[in-house]
Parts: sequence; C-alpha cells; structure tokens
Amino acid sequence: MAYTVLARRYRSRTFDDVVGQDVIARTLRTAVETGRVAHAYLFTGTRGVGKTSMARIFAKALSGGSPEIDEAIMAGRDIDVIEIDAASNRGVQEARDLIANSAYRPLRGKFKVYIIDEVHMLTREAFNALLKTMEEPPEHVKFILCTTESQKVPPTIQSRCQRFDFRDIPAQRIAAHLADVAAREGLKADPDLIFAVARGGAGSMRDALSLLDRVIASGEKHLTLALLDELLGSPDRDLLSRLLDACATGEVADALEAAHAMLARGVTPDQLIESVIERLRDLLLLRACGEGTELVALGEGARADEAARAKRFDEAGLSHMIALCESVQRQSKSSSSPLALLDALLVRLAQAEKFADLASIIAGQAPGEAPARPGARAGTKK
Repeated sequence: MAYTVLARRYRSRTFDDVVGQDVIARTLRTAVETGRVAHAYLFTGTRGVGKTSMARIFAKALSGGSPEIDEAIMAGRDIDVIEIDAASNRGVQEARDLIANSAYRPLRGKFKVYIIDEVHMLTREAFNALLKTMEEPPEHVKFILCTTESQKVPPTIQSRCQRFDFRDIPAQRIAAHLADVAAREGLKADPDLIFAVARGGAGSMRDALSLLDRVIASGEKHLTLALLDELLGSPDRDLLSRLLDACATGEVADALEAAHAMLARGVTPDQLIESVIERLRDLLLLRACGEGTELVALGEGARADEAARAKRFDEAGLSHMIALCESVQRQSKSSSSPLALLDALLVRLAQAEKFADLASIIAGQAPGEAPARPGARAGTKK
C-alpha cells in the first residue's frame, strides 16, 4: 500500500481540528449556523497554515450533505466543490469555463463552491473575467479564494470578498499537535525533538509535519534531537553550548575551538552563525521574560538548561551579540574570507564584556556598573 504523508493523513477535517486559527473557524461556523454566508471569501496567509483545509471544511459545512459527500469534499473530488489550482490554470479561457459552468445548479449539495488556490497567479484578463461573475453571482455559487500573496490580488476582487488572514501557528501549538501525531503513530519522540521540529516549521503546520516525516523515515522507533541534527546537518548542540559558555566566561580559545570542531564536521560558517543567533535569541527571551515564557519553544529539560545559561548574560549584552552576528552574517555572504570574519566574530563575542567595560569607561562609569536608564538622573537609584 502506498504511503500517505503525515501532512495529508492528519489533515484537519472539522473546524475544531484546525490548529491555531480558532477565531476564523468560530466565525465561519457561526456564519453557516446563522445563514449569514457571503458569496465570496479570501483566505490569505503563508503556506501550510490551514487555508485550503479550512476552505474544504467550510465547503463541507455549506453542503449539508451525507458522510459520503463530506468524504468526497475532504478528498478534493466532489462534483459540487470544484478546486482549481490557479498556478496551472491561470488563463482567461479557464476563467471563462468556470463562469460558464457556474450557471448550472449543484447536483448533490446546497451550493456549488469554487475553491481557487494561489488565486494571485491568475492573469489580469482572467481576473477581469472572474470579476464579472463575482459582481452578481448566482445564488447557488460560493467562491473561496486562497493566496499566499494577497497584495497581488486586485482590489476590485478583494472588495467583493470577506477577507480572513491566517496567522503563523505558534510553535507551542505545533509542538502539541506533533506530539499527538507521534503518539498515534506508535513512536517515542523526545520533547526536545518535538520542539525542534515545531520550530523548524517556522509557523507552518505542514512544513513541521513534513520535517517529522523525514525523521520518521529514518526507521528509528525512538526519535531524538541528535537524529534530527544528523539528518539536517545542523551544528552539534553540545558544541554550541560550549561555545556560548566560552562567550560567557571570556574564554576566546575555547570558543574558537568549539566553532572549528563544528566546521570540521561539515557545518558552514553561515549555518554556524545562524545557529548561534537562534540560541542567543532564546537566551535573550529567557533572560528578559523568565524561564516560563511561551516566547521560547523548548522542552522542559532544555528550557531549564538555557534559563540557567541565560543568567550568565544580561539583556543588553545579548542584544549586542545578536546584532554582531547578524552584521557579520551579511558581510560574509560577499566576502572572500568568510572564515576570517567568523573567527573575528567569535573573538568579539567572547570579549563582549571587555568591550562593554570600555564603553562604560568612555561614558564615565566604572567597569561593571549598570548603565543609567535613559532619561534617569545621575546618582538616582532605580
């Protein structure tokens, strides 16, 4: 039997199933229940956040059909719910065919629903043809337009739609869903692995599930963070921790040795800097907001470790270190000596406290003395 990827197998089937889009799901459900359904909707948002799934669920609710019809709609093969990929059907002739077919009443459900995915890909002529139908559509026709680039949809089309903006899904919500999926697949997945995959999804549930699929494809029954790092070629987390600890204590040699150990394993300078930035961001948020903050997606064990590490830095220093990394990352893309830039960056990071003390001396403060708050009077204690 052919394997079905997780993103399809665990696709949302009801309003309650759609993760991270609760307000939109509640609004659309209420519209169906109260009979206040518009003739056209625009679903916009980044990839993998539930736009097409929500469109199918909404179409299913509108049809009021049997379980057989509901199954056909969710599979994308119902005769009254027509799904069109505008990326491959973007011409005016396709739009005219759609308009001509919309005149016929639905065969099984209450409405004929057109779901047009990536609608921004339509040509100008196709949009103009579609507009004529959307201005005065037949009572039995509903349009659901989905797009990742709403700015490319003409204002004349948008003005005739109820617009819903699908937000990126928080990593915590993605992690909870991934843990449930792993359990249902009969797999043991470490919490740190689950949170790392959730973060890798970057707000997209589909991307996170695809990444989890790659880990599962390894054949291991116990999914670990080390397995994910091996698959992605990511910098070794223990060596990254050693690098950050060296920065906290000012051990330049240790920071350089940890970095070059990662480079020797095939990590590129750009990958290394990106990973350092991500870890510094976690430390900054934990330092500023406390160990319990939801702004950081980490498992319980990793969270405690990073919270302890964060106490060795201050917010200003971490902000400065992130800015340094970002600046060097940009410069290294066009440099003929990216490795030299990386080494210089690591020295700066490990000596950040010395640079801070120099800045304090220039500002007339004793080394290690906390800087005055902006606008605060000299000598005033806070």
